Amino acid sequence: MATSCSYYAFPLMISCTAESRPPRFGLPKPSTSSSSSAACKVMKLIPYHRQISTIMDLPIKEIAGKLLEALVDHVFEFVDQPYLPSQSNFAPVDEIGEPVRATLVHGSIPHDLPEGVYIRTGSNPLHGVQKSAVSIFGKSSHVWVEGEGMIHALYFNKDSSDGGWTTFYNNKYVSTDTFELEKEKKKPVFLPATEGDPPAVLSAFLLNLMRFGVANKNMSNTNVFEHAGKHYTISENDVAPYEIDIRNLETIGTWDEIADSWNRPFTSHPKKAPRTGELVTIGIDAKNPYLVLGVISADGKKLIHKVDLRFKRSILCHEMGVTQRYNIIPDFPTIIDLNRLLRGGSLIRYEKEEYARIGVMPRYGEVDSVRWFEVKPCCAFHIINCYEEDDEVVVMGCRAQDSIIPGPDLGKDKLEWFSRGFKKVDSYDDHSNMEEGFLFARPYEWRLNMKTGQVKERYLVGLQFSMDFPIINHNFTGLKTKYAYTQLVHSHASSAAGMVKYGGLAKLCLQDNNVQFLEGTQNGEGSGEEYRKIEYHMFPENTFCTGASFVAKQGSVDEDDGWLITFVHNEDTNTSEVYIVDAKKISSEAVAKIRLPCRVPYGFHGAYMHAS
Repeated sequence: MATSCSYYAFPLMISCTAESRPPRFGLPKPSTSSSSSAACKVMKLIPYHRQISTIMDLPIKEIAGKLLEALVDHVFEFVDQPYLPSQSNFAPVDEIGEPVRATLVHGSIPHDLPEGVYIRTGSNPLHGVQKSAVSIFGKSSHVWVEGEGMIHALYFNKDSSDGGWTTFYNNKYVSTDTFELEKEKKKPVFLPATEGDPPAVLSAFLLNLMRFGVANKNMSNTNVFEHAGKHYTISENDVAPYEIDIRNLETIGTWDEIADSWNRPFTSHPKKAPRTGELVTIGIDAKNPYLVLGVISADGKKLIHKVDLRFKRSILCHEMGVTQRYNIIPDFPTIIDLNRLLRGGSLIRYEKEEYARIGVMPRYGEVDSVRWFEVKPCCAFHIINCYEEDDEVVVMGCRAQDSIIPGPDLGKDKLEWFSRGFKKVDSYDDHSNMEEGFLFARPYEWRLNMKTGQVKERYLVGLQFSMDFPIINHNFTGLKTKYAYTQLVHSHASSAAGMVKYGGLAKLCLQDNNVQFLEGTQNGEGSGEEYRKIEYHMFPENTFCTGASFVAKQGSVDEDDGWLITFVHNEDTNTSEVYIVDAKKISSEAVAKIRLPCRVPYGFHGAYMHAS
């Protein structure tokens, strides 16, 4: 995941003029408690001069709501978390809402690219920058992932007469219920409740619950996926994915068919089960039940299996996996702990001394059917793929020594901590307390033997680059794969900004070993370790990407017969483009570069949706 903390005001709000022609394959469609002493201090701050006669005419619930709103308005002050100049492309942009023509500036769009839309989500704070709230309780702040969700889309339309391409760009906020609330109020109303002084976080947590029924905003800013012909955006804390119309980016509403039966947070990375097409998801929560797994029917109309896995702790689990027969559940120790918060600690913390394990569960199994494998403690937010091979279940992911979310412990300088964490490392020892490079992530493999219970684990690549945001050809999800692709962290630029920037793409040849053996034990893995072959595609200087996705060629047979497509931003020229790279020839120059009419901020996950 990308990361951040913001320090210096540098918002870039750019608007565009819309062109009248919409994407051809779809016309626009109408939108369908703290201590008692602290509490006494707070109550004294509520102004006495109330319109008593007006209040008496209101229902009790509405009176309580107005009193709570008055409490927040008079006790809490919202202040900006500004951006450094080096963080300028993390700043939000204006919503366009209508398609604008994009221009091909290099190469040609492949004729056998399927018609469709390349779409990516991201954090785009509604009120210009992320906010902190200051009060008698201290200071609490939003973390970088908590901006309102904005969709960025590039439409690919093919002319039926000559086969030529036209491309249009659009962006639009995801209209969640909390987005609409703050938009109507024209000010922030949700108190930051993730990081900061423990009394401030706790008071924000409680006041948000009392006022709105949820502790945090529904942002729907992390990922976009398709199921049963419908398209959804999602973030970890959303109770349900939000359905969007990809033709015009209008928000249709939540996934109503499963809302009542699921009724809890929904992972940002659900997985389609091989063969059946069912959707497997998990939901984490700060309160018990901490992790629940569900299976949704292939037609998306009902939840067909749901089981509480009876976790004894709440973990920040961003992704899970599937194989042909199993669900894969990572249980790594980035822990959400309300009791720790009450004791004066942080709400979310990576606990490196705690246990780590991976669960292998039959698709429709119950809690007692899960086989747990103890592994070395680590932080691995993103899974590359999982598959079955002989007696083993193979799990691949991007592994780091510490958690990028929420950041450092209370009292430490955030910019300095992130800067040290992103630095490139020349050696890597899993058993040491690293002072630098602890956020350096590398592809990793766990081999779990279902017959003997044995675990084999190792890094798949060396220390050339930190890598994250892995993708594969999604037709091979849950099956043994030859290839995977990652975004390459630019360690120097990330360290300078205190926010992660991706300076290239990598192709991992998972069945091909590198011709060179690494000597010595500098990587903490023993001598004679052989890594997987890697091919690279590097961007120009000061140019970085987000949201890379694999697009299979129409009629393709080979796993890597397709393209990598990604949003790219040049910080020197302040221009944004979409690159299309041949996955078979990843080291070659991009086959097409498409200039976008607006700056596109760095964001999270992308996908390519076919026009059909």
